[in-house]
Amino acid sequence: MKIFTTKIQVRQYAQQLHADGKRIGFVPTMGALHLGHLSLIEQARSQCDIVISSIFVNPTQFTDPKDLDRYPRPIEADIDKLEKAGCDALFNPKVSEMYAGNEKWHLDIGELEYLLEGASRPGHYQGVMQVVNKLFDIVQPDVAFFGQKDYQQFLVISKMVELLNIPVNLVMCPIERETDGLAMSSRNVHLSPDDYRHALVLSRTLQHVKNNFNRNNMPFLKAEAFKALSEEPGVKADYFEFADGDTLLPANQNSPTIVALVAAKVGNTRLIDNMIVSR
Repeated sequence: MKIFTTKIQVRQYAQQLHADGKRIGFVPTMGALHLGHLSLIEQARSQCDIVISSIFVNPTQFTDPKDLDRYPRPIEADIDKLEKAGCDALFNPKVSEMYAGNEKWHLDIGELEYLLEGASRPGHYQGVMQVVNKLFDIVQPDVAFFGQKDYQQFLVISKMVELLNIPVNLVMCPIERETDGLAMSSRNVHLSPDDYRHALVLSRTLQHVKNNFNRNNMPFLKAEAFKALSEEPGVKADYFEFADGDTLLPANQNSPTIVALVAAKVGNTRLIDNMIVSR
């Protein structure tokens, strides 16, 4: 696997690949890789000639400096996982390579930025769009792969691609789960054994509403979900919502796709999860 640390290296590599007629798949990450990330590499390998991944813990998307400080960065283990997964190249830049000191960024994507995660983490999605736009410009991928666990992020990036006319296809890949149902996340390493057990209420609640879903009983199921979350020790629910799968506004009878989304603090760790309940 080739490892690049500068923009110019990656650009030259990508330009040569395109000149050779190769289709580039891109998997951007913040590292602390788990099987969810590696499933994106697998999807990219199945659809593209060359797979490039990035590992960059992006400071502009963290609304809490302490959260940025404690974000895991096991780079050697990550490199080993990417090599074993068949990734062709890694872009692992420093912050100074990605940002000049006084950069300004703002892209108006409407209310999508302020719903759910956006309400809980103001400014987060501007930081996400800022770095993903930079990465797309550097890597020039044909296809980029993202996980469904960050459902809202996928919609945000899709909106950015549309508004800026970026020539890339986006693919959303299914959530990878532990055998007990917990959505795989880089943040799971912060869960104590007790936290981990309590965190299972998120996927259990989502599965319950999915199994019992119909478009007439959303208010009842939402109340049931909040009750289950509030009764679980050590869990503080941030939101539970049935949302339109295209807009993330509250779902109604006419929403073509409906997704149930949840966020909660478990111990000191904030987790998110979702399931598509109707399509």
